[in-house]
Amino acid sequence: MTDTDRDIPPTPGDTLLFENDRVRVWSMTLEPHGMFDFHQHHHDHVVVWPESGIAQGQDLGDEDWGISQVAEPGFVLYKTVGRTQPLKPHRIRNLEDRTVTHFIIELLDESPSEHELPWEHNDRGSFTK
Repeated sequence: MTDTDRDIPPTPGDTLLFENDRVRVWSMTLEPHGMFDFHQHHHDHVVVWPESGIAQGQDLGDEDWGISQVAEPGFVLYKTVGRTQPLKPHRIRNLEDRTVTHFIIELLDESPSEHELPWEHNDRGSFTK
């Protein structure tokens, strides 16, 4: 981990809604064309978009916003972070002219995978990186 990574918060949302010893549930509300700054995921997690939305993400150090999320209502993503290291820090911005909210559910138990695995999602949207 670099010194820069140590300054990146491990909070994947703006509001902590629930926490116990097994899960942590966050909401992330993005104002029209707003951004949630660099953060890092340390746990396997599920992302749920209850309403439609279009967002872009940017990994730390990348010039381009190379991550795209196009969500229809009920879009669900799952990410295995693995046990080796946290995900690369990234930020997200809302491309909509309206406020959008999605939820991040962190699974606090140790990941069953040693390493990061590709994103999985349902058929209610798209995720490209």
